[in-house]
Amino acid sequence: MEIPNKRKIVDACFEHVQSRIQEINKAIDDAQYALTEETKSSAGDKYETSREMIQQDLNRYQSQLKNANADKNVLLQMDPDFHHEVVLLGSVVTTDNAIYFLSISIGAVTVSGASIFVVSPASPIGQILLEKKVNDTFEFNQKKNIILHVR
Repeated sequence: MEIPNKRKIVDACFEHVQSRIQEINKAIDDAQYALTEETKSSAGDKYETSREMIQQDLNRYQSQLKNANADKNVLLQMDPDFHHEVVLLGSVVTTDNAIYFLSISIGAVTVSGASIFVVSPASPIGQILLEKKVNDTFEFNQKKNIILHVR
């Protein structure tokens, strides 16, 4: 299995987060517009319920935006040229079954035709991988894995 360049992996993650930020910003704009439109009409209890639902959506979007910006900052602080001896935040880990990138939690991304599992160090697989080295073995989802490469 071909291991993509770490910089390409970081770039793909960054593009994913940037896209998510744009989507959330549009949802915030739409919710704010709906809130101002709802303010213009006043139909009693129905008005208050609609307004509250829109406000809850707006609060949820703002929380999502805060999380997405935190993810973006994690990626911006990574040095794609740094090669790790042990698995830490920013490591690309190749096993006999998969390729993992320990950074933010976004799931699988395809980079140069390879599927990369982008996982947080706080995730179950991230916790297992932390501090491991080449040739270490571990079990995940009832499957034995061996670490072939860390960078």
